[in-house]
Amino acid sequence: MIVEEAKRSLHDAMCVVRNLIRDNRVVYGGGAAEISCSLSVNKHASTVTGVDQYAIRAFADALDDIPMALAENSGLDPIEELASAKSQQAKDGNHLIGLGIGVENQKLVNNNKNEDEDDNTIKYSAANMKELGVFETLAGKQEQISLATQVVKMILKIDDVITMGQYQ
Repeated sequence: MIVEEAKRSLHDAMCVVRNLIRDNRVVYGGGAAEISCSLSVNKHASTVTGVDQYAIRAFADALDDIPMALAENSGLDPIEELASAKSQQAKDGNHLIGLGIGVENQKLVNNNKNEDEDDNTIKYSAANMKELGVFETLAGKQEQISLATQVVKMILKIDDVITMGQYQ
């Protein structure tokens, strides 16, 4: 089982290297790309009138689910972390801000102290992914968003067929 996991990890690493050789463009990780896209899509939604505006805003909300899942899987409070990163990106106009541990804010946990004490916590915050060296391939990110969008479109088409069949 450990050998199989090691083989899978090695294969994944080689695929990343292959993708970087084919197209060396990268986006910064930690949810920074998704948050930036979400803010841009929401901004565009404000220019659209009618029912289409709701669909565009729903797409922006779906983009927010990715950094929320990342925060939750990292043991962070997803709502607070996303709100912090999103507000900092919007305020500073810095698309490199993502979820992470702010190195300058980090306090190490001391097991000898009471957990309620202020200096016995690790303070999490949004961080600059470029400074932390967190990135992923642009090709991979484009493929993720494209496949997710195709799945949603397919589900909507199936839902339309079922709905239409029920009324006839």
